[in-house]
Amino acid sequence: MAIKAAQHGLKVGVVEKRSTLGGTCLNCGCIPSKSLLNTSHIFHLMKKGVNGIKMTGLDMDVGKMMEDKEAVMKTLNMGIFGLFKKNKIDYVQGTASFKSENEVSVGSKTLLADKVVVATGSEVRPFPNESLKVDGKYFLSSTETLCLDKVPNRLLVIGAGAIGLELASVWSRLGSKVDIFEFNKNICSVMDIDVSMSIKKILEKQGLNIHVDTKVLNAKVTNNTVTLTTQTGDKEMNHVGDKVLVAMGRVPYTEGLGLEKLGVVLDSGRVPTDVNLRVLRDHKDPTSKLENVYAIGDVTYGPMLAHKAEEDGLVALGHILGKNLIESDHNLVPSVIYTNPEIAGVGQTEQNLQKLGIKYKKSVFPFMANSRAKIYNETEGFVKLLANEQNKLLGAWMVGPHVSEMVHLTVLAITYGASSEDVTRMCFAHPSLSESIKESALGIHFKPLHF
Repeated sequence: MAIKAAQHGLKVGVVEKRSTLGGTCLNCGCIPSKSLLNTSHIFHLMKKGVNGIKMTGLDMDVGKMMEDKEAVMKTLNMGIFGLFKKNKIDYVQGTASFKSENEVSVGSKTLLADKVVVATGSEVRPFPNESLKVDGKYFLSSTETLCLDKVPNRLLVIGAGAIGLELASVWSRLGSKVDIFEFNKNICSVMDIDVSMSIKKILEKQGLNIHVDTKVLNAKVTNNTVTLTTQTGDKEMNHVGDKVLVAMGRVPYTEGLGLEKLGVVLDSGRVPTDVNLRVLRDHKDPTSKLENVYAIGDVTYGPMLAHKAEEDGLVALGHILGKNLIESDHNLVPSVIYTNPEIAGVGQTEQNLQKLGIKYKKSVFPFMANSRAKIYNETEGFVKLLANEQNKLLGAWMVGPHVSEMVHLTVLAITYGASSEDVTRMCFAHPSLSESIKESALGIHFKPLHF
């Protein structure tokens, strides 16, 4: 948002407590995790041996893997600093706290602004039991798990959302025995039910031990190992590991902001905002907005995703500029989990349509019927489309190779109210994975061609 605002001619300053820019995504989230996922996937393929490729003496240099990860992060950080310089954005390192709507203090300095945007992001959600407090040695957050100097023999993961599944995949591919514990009845519980059920079976086949509908009670460290006590139904069990990853999601970071000085009352930890992302003193009262203070990203409503934060920035900036006014629709924010196969989706899930009482059609096209997937030897998964009775697309959910790239076509289709017929009128290149979207769309109003 800062760069775009400067490009529109505004004088912009950014206060950041880190010595690096890019927030959680670049420094301890999206970027480093995808770097490790990529490296570990390559190692896994080489170890498995595919299409006649044989390897002997294969080894993994974890230190070099971490160096490569850091190099990617450094390059991207330098890129942002370069863009700040190019667009004449003032960067102030420190922690900001409100003095008034138009004043923030950073250490001994007071900064004045016509508009202030809160984009402080989120932090790791702590486990409620003190026996599992993150210590960086035995009990790790995602931040520490992205920086391990060796492969743990046994890794215990609490939480089967994006963070838990991605990091479990990394270390499992490199040789760690991994157990995942999920409180809900399904993993990836916010995604479509078919996605949840499918990816669980696939990951279990890869060697991950997944325990759903399971409560973690407590933990104990003895002789450099951790014993985790869990409960499934009436049955208690002990699980032993070298490390425990606490991956129970994230919570908005508002500590020290001084929002209470402006009369703002948090809404379940989140900074309340109106449709233009102006901060509300009271989330129940739309007239209680602060005229000059906005909040975007993880700190306010919606999914905690970097691309959603970027979208929020455009909404807030449009309102500040008084042009290009748009409203954020969280239903149109794609969700991706970068396991192998990948998971991606946007729009309504089948279970939500059932809950809302909306009549719908669905079509599921499997990747085993897609020629490009067969060439890749990655045929697990499917493309599932949901539509109303008039064939207007409502949701798209995928498990399969490179679906993180494919999902955007369905985002566009759902955003602009396309029907399944509209999608099938497109000419898709052959052979391509994306043809599976066309095939699934055909299944809404007729029949898939190749299944």
